[in-house]
Amino acid sequence: MAEHRLIERMIEILNTELKAIQANKEVDPVFIDNVVDFVRTYADQTHHGKEEDILFRELKKKDLKPEHEATMNELIQEHIFGRKTTGELVEENRKYAQGDKGALNTIIEKIETLVGFYPKHIEKEDKHFFIPVMKYFSKEEQDAMLEEGQIYDRRMIHRKYDALVNDYEKVRDITSRTQKEDWIKYM
Repeated sequence: MAEHRLIERMIEILNTELKAIQANKEVDPVFIDNVVDFVRTYADQTHHGKEEDILFRELKKKDLKPEHEATMNELIQEHIFGRKTTGELVEENRKYAQGDKGALNTIIEKIETLVGFYPKHIEKEDKHFFIPVMKYFSKEEQDAMLEEGQIYDRRMIHRKYDALVNDYEKVRDITSRTQKEDWIKYM
């Protein structure tokens, strides 16, 4: 839940910028790129990644109450929605940066969607899910998940830049001189 506080701060920055975009009828594509990088890397891959790859995986092994299982499934769908909306923002920002000023309205719409989405999503996780589902786990299980999450965080920077290099190699049709093994798991 501590990670939510940083996400909330970025959403507040995005909301402030949204008002400036609406008033000035222009957007800074680099600002949008930076927000997208934050949302994709921190909010989605790091934060949602730990939820999906650790917490939800472990919860699926438990005999959940129907309301907890339903909420978990809603959260998974919300993560998918956030990824889709962010991807659409990326595409519209690309168009805008290439001179398509008509993309501005869709950029505004996507930012409004994200600014509305994240606070509700965070509230659902904080107040209606994370605390109640911790009762399914022993102290030892909670500690093990926390440790796994710390390892997950340590590997994130390596995953991010490994993906960047892989993407550039594909675009430039370059065969990597190193093996494509999962070297990150050793970090």
